Amino acid sequence: MAAEILAAETLAAETHGEGGGADTHFGFRTVPLGDKQRMVDEVFHSVARRYDLMNDLMSLGLHRVWKDLLVSRLRPPRNERGFRLLDVAGGTGDVSFRTVEAGGPGTSAVVADINGGMLGVGRERAEALGLANRVEFVEANAEQLPFADKSFDAATVAFGIRNVPRMDKALSEMRRVLKPGGRCFVLEFSRVDVPGLDAIYDTYSFKLIPGMGRLVTGDADSYQYLVESIRKFPPPEAFADLMRGAGFQRVAWQPLTGGIVALHSGVRI
Repeated sequence: MAAEILAAETLAAETHGEGGGADTHFGFRTVPLGDKQRMVDEVFHSVARRYDLMNDLMSLGLHRVWKDLLVSRLRPPRNERGFRLLDVAGGTGDVSFRTVEAGGPGTSAVVADINGGMLGVGRERAEALGLANRVEFVEANAEQLPFADKSFDAATVAFGIRNVPRMDKALSEMRRVLKPGGRCFVLEFSRVDVPGLDAIYDTYSFKLIPGMGRLVTGDADSYQYLVESIRKFPPPEAFADLMRGAGFQRVAWQPLTGGIVALHSGVRI
């Protein structure tokens, strides 16, 4: 618990700055808060075209299982009842496509992402899947969402919240746009809690994934950042405190695959 409290205090210092500072992390580097978004944008512009393929390679296909579990928790209605999802940092639309396919004709989704390159790939995928009329793509900053209060039934972030410079602001914005009773789900990498698996996971992450990125996308540095950003993400209890601080209630999390990822949840009451 002491380690989790320290992690939360460190996160607060990185997010808001201490003593007049305004620094945060970019992987293992400390950078000015105002620079992080630009640096993250450069990473995702670089990998946008091969992002989905790399997700399959990096996770050995498990990201599909994790996202399917997320959608099963969303429980979009299978009838004509309206259900509107906001998929923050939704990039190429994976979670949104899964949601509208699982739901009935009343289910729709809005993918909000700050990166135009990722959104462009998502729009192409929506057209190819015949879902362009049910999934909308909007270029938007997670820290300042351009949507009305209480306008969505659910909000999700899948493997994107750790790239937001001020996660507390993004969580507050997601709560703002949710209807009362609306649920927020955050799927993100976490802390491996199986003895022995942690060492294997570290070796795979730091030794193999950047090289894989070089072979598939010609860009090892972006994948080195992505691996490092996973290690900088706060442990589950510290992130749960961020969700509570943003106003969510009934906050909980579920570790998956030995703690490699966690599915966090909260409700706007």
